[in-house]
Amino acid sequence: MRLVLAEDLALLREGLTQILESRGFTILHSAVDEPSLQAALQDPDADAAVVDIRLPPTQTDEGLRAALDVRERRPRFPVLVLSQYVERLYARELLATGEGGVGYLLKDRVADVNDFVAALHQVAAGGTVLDPEVVAQLMSRREGEPIERLTPREQEVLSLMAEGRSNGAIAGRMFVTEKAVAKHINSIFTKLDLSLDGDDHRRVLAVLHWLKV
Repeated sequence: MRLVLAEDLALLREGLTQILESRGFTILHSAVDEPSLQAALQDPDADAAVVDIRLPPTQTDEGLRAALDVRERRPRFPVLVLSQYVERLYARELLATGEGGVGYLLKDRVADVNDFVAALHQVAAGGTVLDPEVVAQLMSRREGEPIERLTPREQEVLSLMAEGRSNGAIAGRMFVTEKAVAKHINSIFTKLDLSLDGDDHRRVLAVLHWLKV
């Protein structure tokens, strides 16, 4: 898989390059600021991108805007965003199209290389991967809103769904059967007035849209 990597911190950029190349990825372009990232994303040979949100020259939202631009030109182009902070606006913008192939991970919480690589593969395959802390903030609601219809157990299932986990993975995490997970999910969709969808990633995005991410 041929990647565009955008990270302005030299040590982190080199570390990511070594990790990804050792796992079979090809770093097609390595960008350090917005102009070089925008140029790299013009390459039709790029299969996916791993980008930092904040890049020179302003260190605000250059990486995000570049990601949104390329997904407008190439719908569903896989983008995995790495950020130092949870920024709800950026997550909302990235997920606004209702399409998969997106991820939002926090740099300080990526503690396992295998998990990071697995997340990138999932995003490249059209999935959605969100850090649990991002999910928690996206699920933060005001009192009286419909999310409160869910039991604490159902909210836990919804959170794990939004992280991109399969029913089997959720069952393993919660120490319950897949049948129990399916029952929780059906209840969640009923309470939130969401139609059932056989595609897991579409289902996750539907939930996130209902949560107004």
